[in-house]
Amino acid sequence: MYVPDSVGVQIRVQVKFGSRVRQLRLVAGLTQEDLAHSCGLFRTYLSRIENGAANPTLTMIHALASSLRVPVIALFEEDVAPNFSKRKTPKP
Repeated sequence: MYVPDSVGVQIRVQVKFGSRVRQLRLVAGLTQEDLAHSCGLFRTYLSRIENGAANPTLTMIHALASSLRVPVIALFEEDVAPNFSKRKTPKP
């Protein structure tokens, strides 16, 4: 059974998660409005997720991963570059 040692633990987890969502959204070239629409969210709620002020449900986590075209686990990885890139490889 997981027992947080303080409320601060939950806040840090939410902030890390939100930061990762923002990072993946930017890599995907999406605005908050684009991602929110794709997930069926209000943009303001997505902003709260990205800022660590909201605690999304499992269903919402799945929708975020699906809309970002990454596996769910990618939303929980720290400072790991996603396996895709929108950049074109320069020709020699």
